[in-house]
Amino acid sequence: VQLQPFGGGLVQTGGSLRLSCTASGRIYNSNYVMAWFRQAPGKEREFVAISRSGGNTLYADSVKGRFTISRDNAKNTVYLQMNSLKPEDTAVYYCAASRYYSRDYSDATRYDYWGQGTQVTVSS
Repeated sequence: VQLQPFGGGLVQTGGSLRLSCTASGRIYNSNYVMAWFRQAPGKEREFVAISRSGGNTLYADSVKGRFTISRDNAKNTVYLQMNSLKPEDTAVYYCAASRYYSRDYSDATRYDYWGQGTQVTVSS
């Protein structure tokens, strides 16, 4: 499975950005769990949001109410709509996929496939 992210960039505080990540590969299917993580300089990679195959979503407390994860299974694409962005949201954002849902969904080691990161910078 290959994951190709799109989006990212520079935005002012309070602004919005939308990230997308398209999956490809013979074994990928819409039952895969898709998630977003991020990693700021000098910090560990942290969970942002997850979309289960049935449409259920979960978010990190730090982004709840501001970010929305969604998916278009016909396009094998997952989106991350980011609103009311803050400087602390500045990070490299990664999409990830897993064949199975885990209760440890915020643990990056639970994911089988990763896209290359895309930089999001929020200026103050």
